Amino acid sequence: MELILYLALGAFAGTLAGLLGIGGGLIIVPVLAALFLGLGYDLDVLMHMAIGTSLATIVLTSVSSIRAHHARAAVQWQTFAWMAPGIVLGAWFGVAVADALRGDTLRQVFGAFELMVALYMWLDRPICPKRTLPGRGGLSVAGGVIGTVSAIVGIGGGTLTVPYLQWCNVAMRRAVATAAAVGLPIAVAGAIGYIIAGWGNPQLPAGTTGYLYWPAFLGIVAASVLFAPLGAHWAHTLPAQHLKRFFAIFLAGLGLWMLFG
Repeated sequence: MELILYLALGAFAGTLAGLLGIGGGLIIVPVLAALFLGLGYDLDVLMHMAIGTSLATIVLTSVSSIRAHHARAAVQWQTFAWMAPGIVLGAWFGVAVADALRGDTLRQVFGAFELMVALYMWLDRPICPKRTLPGRGGLSVAGGVIGTVSAIVGIGGGTLTVPYLQWCNVAMRRAVATAAAVGLPIAVAGAIGYIIAGWGNPQLPAGTTGYLYWPAFLGIVAASVLFAPLGAHWAHTLPAQHLKRFFAIFLAGLGLWMLFG
């Protein structure tokens, strides 16, 4: 039954990722937290397990996404290269911050972040480009901020990277493609960081390596890879505006549950 739940979560997260272009971490983290709570895992570590496992699943899904975008020559690789050092350092810093937080505090941080994302999606206001991309130093700093926040809440970074690149006058298609590339170092550095941070923690259940919980990882990855193309197909037939509003309400509900549930 536990494996079936992980497969169902992977299918749902993969479909939404393909349908709306959002990172599965926004769904995976709160649902995993609920499942781990139901399984009786320690409250002090279940949020860290959910986030570490979420980042590990993004490693594989981002590789598939990068290949698709690269085939269309949409990734701005120089922008990615200049952001990458800050991304990696920021992700490790984010892991250190998350590891220092109590489980309840980390849950509330995630809930507040999810509510902000829900509000952003509901308003759906176009971003007015204000400037051009900064130089190597500016992009590295931006990568550091994106990496830190993404590692704390367990997402691939697209939620932050796409608006930032659009604000810097990068076309939407290239912004999405470059954000997909940025998600890989966030996920790799973050997942490794959570494995190291949780290593040897006696509160962790069997089946974990650090904060990475393998049964959930395997179930989510197996299903999400299969269902992401279905979501991408639906994206061309269903009304995008209505979908965004519906998903914003869904995220708001998850955010409120994480804050007060």
